[in-house]
Amino acid sequence: MRTATEDWNPALYLTFEDERTRPPRDLLAQIPLARARRVVDVGCGPGNSTELLARRWPDAEVIGIDSSPAMVKQAGERLPTARFEVADVATWQPPAGTDLIFGNAVFQWVPDHPAVLARLLGALPEGGVLAVQMPDNVEEPSHRLMAETAVAGPWAEKLAGAARDVLPSVGAYYDLLRPHARHVDIWHCDYNHPLAGAPAIADWFASTALRPYLAPLDESERAAFLADYTARIAQAYPPRVDGKVLLRFPRLFIVAVR
Repeated sequence: MRTATEDWNPALYLTFEDERTRPPRDLLAQIPLARARRVVDVGCGPGNSTELLARRWPDAEVIGIDSSPAMVKQAGERLPTARFEVADVATWQPPAGTDLIFGNAVFQWVPDHPAVLARLLGALPEGGVLAVQMPDNVEEPSHRLMAETAVAGPWAEKLAGAARDVLPSVGAYYDLLRPHARHVDIWHCDYNHPLAGAPAIADWFASTALRPYLAPLDESERAAFLADYTARIAQAYPPRVDGKVLLRFPRLFIVAVR
């Protein structure tokens, strides 16, 4: 599910908890499910999105899965009333009675994720919901500059293939999921996060999108890569009137009802 070679860092991820929790909150608001027996947060991370599910359906069994043991440990400490497991969503099967599969910023990491989405939707009971949010920002300066930094330094060979693929089109998702669903709702939302400066943007992505670039490098190479990347970011994201920079962050949302 998560692809870099080292485990994820929950503390670094949660540095921007408020900003990272807004998309799953917005996704949750569009789920047409009054009652649920079992809800599963796939790619639960440190449990911030799982906590939203537990509040929305207090009588449901709440399960969180993630391929990162560190994230699962953090989530369990945050929400001891839920059940958390280390699992890979690429092969994971929802248990019987699952009424909601919720995926916040995880499926973009899963190989052939459209096929996985169709499989999971098909495994739900009638009226069950698949709700997914994915970053759709590969063509933003933040990500284009990762790729530029990767090919511009002595680490180019190590980082070949580190860039994430562009998401399929909205039409492709609709055509794939509609045969399995009574209703499919797909939309985009562009968030604009005011951050402290270029180093804050680098910190934001160090816990997520930069991981495939940083994981193959040794300590000195990582420092040099981050310095180069941050300098490029400073040029692409000028300070605003209050000295902060605006990180534009497009995201794709999908709600499919079985």
